[in-house]
Amino acid sequence: MWVGDAPPRLYAYTGGRSFDAARPAIVFLHGAQSDHSVWILQSRYLAHHGWSVLAFDLPGHGRSEGKAATRVEDIADTVAGVLSTLRLARVLVAGHSMGSLLALEVGRRLGGTPLAGVALLGTSFPMRVSDALLDAARDDPPAAMRMINAWSHRPGLAAFAPRPGCPGPGFNVVVQNLRLMERIEQLNGRDVLENDFTACAAYHGGIEAIRALACPALFVLGAADQMTPPRAARGLIDACADPTVETLPLAGHAMMSEDPDGVRRALLRFAMRVMPAG
Repeated sequence: MWVGDAPPRLYAYTGGRSFDAARPAIVFLHGAQSDHSVWILQSRYLAHHGWSVLAFDLPGHGRSEGKAATRVEDIADTVAGVLSTLRLARVLVAGHSMGSLLALEVGRRLGGTPLAGVALLGTSFPMRVSDALLDAARDDPPAAMRMINAWSHRPGLAAFAPRPGCPGPGFNVVVQNLRLMERIEQLNGRDVLENDFTACAAYHGGIEAIRALACPALFVLGAADQMTPPRAARGLIDACADPTVETLPLAGHAMMSEDPDGVRRALLRFAMRVMPAG
């Protein structure tokens, strides 16, 4: 479905169910050079178990209008603005990687009664991006995407392993991540990855944002995460008034495909605690 009354409108996947604003809603925000499809297994499950779901394509990503911005705050302004048109009674905001920073800022903008909680997956603060990766994102995006793909998965993960991910014949957990990044470049332009990484590296408001939230926060961390290792989330955890931490022992950064059931269970437990299904 499309969300928003004025440009840029954002596309959101609703999990195969019609969106009902009267139900408690879970908003999903993806990471850099990505789209809503990274949440496909978790969002569809939750949409069929009592929650309304909005898995967004961020501005300038996938089907959504606009341009990929270079400031987390600007992206959060857009997402919070389109959400305000729906007049949601209760909402849980979940974000992965860059999306976790957005979840903090979107949550701060929603605030008060509507915000039941935030879920931060594969998060860190500050979210540093190496100069080599930033340079590659600017000068050689295909090389940058190959680097990201290698670091997004736990070491030694076989591309065609029967688990994690879908056990269907021919499913390739590792290469699907690379193909998604390549598709975003084809759809949305060469500068998306550079803009996303610039936004991550330039964001300085994480501690202030999490201290401003009057709601619980879930941290889902991958024990084998090479991009945002669990120790890099410690500052946010320590600054949070009501943190819940779940560490997935066999997951890397691409945890939604590497351990889809573990991510689903963590989100389900947290949602049932802070915002029971309608």
